[in-house]
Amino acid sequence: MLDAFILILFMVLIGALIGGVTNSLAIKMLFRPYRAYYIGKFKVPFTPGLIPKRRGELAEQLGKMVVDHLITPESLQKKVMNYDFQRDVTHWLAEELQPVFASDKTVNEWLDILQIPVSSDRLNEWLEEWVAVKMKDTKAAYTSKKLEEALPEKWQEKVEESIPKLVDFIANRAETYFTSPEGKMKVKIMIDDFLKERGMLGNMLGMFLGNTSVADKVQPEIVKFIKHEGTQEILYNLLTKEWSKLKQMQLNEFIDRLPEEDLIQSVQASLVKLVNIEGHLSKPLRTFLEPHKESFFHKQLPKWVDRGTDLLSKKIPNLMEKMHLQHIVQEQVESFSVGRLEELVLGISRREFKMITYLGALLGGVIGIVQGVIALFIS
Repeated sequence: MLDAFILILFMVLIGALIGGVTNSLAIKMLFRPYRAYYIGKFKVPFTPGLIPKRRGELAEQLGKMVVDHLITPESLQKKVMNYDFQRDVTHWLAEELQPVFASDKTVNEWLDILQIPVSSDRLNEWLEEWVAVKMKDTKAAYTSKKLEEALPEKWQEKVEESIPKLVDFIANRAETYFTSPEGKMKVKIMIDDFLKERGMLGNMLGMFLGNTSVADKVQPEIVKFIKHEGTQEILYNLLTKEWSKLKQMQLNEFIDRLPEEDLIQSVQASLVKLVNIEGHLSKPLRTFLEPHKESFFHKQLPKWVDRGTDLLSKKIPNLMEKMHLQHIVQEQVESFSVGRLEELVLGISRREFKMITYLGALLGGVIGIVQGVIALFIS
């Protein structure tokens, strides 16, 4: 009986040892040897190991698996459009931008930090160039046009609506002038000069009128003439005709009379002074940002993040195609040494591989028991 027990125990130990060593060796042969071995021209079987031998295929399959099943356009789009993700991005951007809004650095200092080659002199030059180009382009565009074609219709309507007001204004001013002492004196001087120029006829007319001043008689008549509706109608018709003539004039008749270079330089100087670029660049950036801080962080930034993520979501398929993610994974895996791949796989599956080894030993032990029992029956 003891001999039978020892026989079975011996076979169990041998079977367990063979099963455990076989599975352990099989696991090792996944990675080792790292290269092929030869005896003469004959290649030693099972060299290199499975993973070194199939590393290219493994890298290719990993790349496909990542693109087709792990990092897909749909999964990235879902992540980008996720509310929690957008909230986290908004919060992160707010934290990053808060110091900018509170900074005492001037606009010039921020331009230096961002390495943007902009100065007040350069901006002023650009502004002057822009003014010169715009004025010359405007002149070239309108030179061949009539004033009527160049002026907006609303402006023309405004001018035409203003003609009656202008008539009233001229009449009122004329009446005020001729009823004033200055106006009376001017009428008297003009009449006296007129009579003197007529010589004898003027003296006779003065004697005929007697002591009453001719100016005192003429001045009320002038005022009556000014107030008369016919006079205002004459003025209205005159101004209307002149306006019609003016509209038909070519713009070059006006433009050619202007000193172009002097006009451009004058506008440039006025605009540079008005904009005051140097003064603005010397101010702290927060002076421009502070008034909009509350609105920016609570309204604008969330909107920008929402629009940005929406745009990014639409572009993800195209971006992934341009990035060739599958090739990136494939190249990265192929760049790993076999030892590194072994470390990665064992780091993930070391426990499972041990369990496979133990399972081999267990199965070997069970087979040993069966063999021992069969051996006893045969003997």
